[in-house]
Amino acid sequence: MKDQKTIRRDGQVLEALPNTTFKVKLEDGKDILAFLSGKMRLHRITILPGDRVTMEMSPYDESKGRIVYRLK
Repeated sequence: MKDQKTIRRDGQVLEALPNTTFKVKLEDGKDILAFLSGKMRLHRITILPGDRVTMEMSPYDESKGRIVYRLK
């Protein structure tokens, strides 16, 4: 699974939803559903609406993503 190409995009969190899912607005204007990656859950990184984040998305389904980094 590691050899598959993932798409990395930056965006801004619009809304926090239940079960550590978030509505994120990408730089190109799309709104997608994103969830926290395992390492961010493990280290209890807090994500709030308004935060800028980096996400990984599958090339097969670009309507969902995984938040991998919170930008400053």
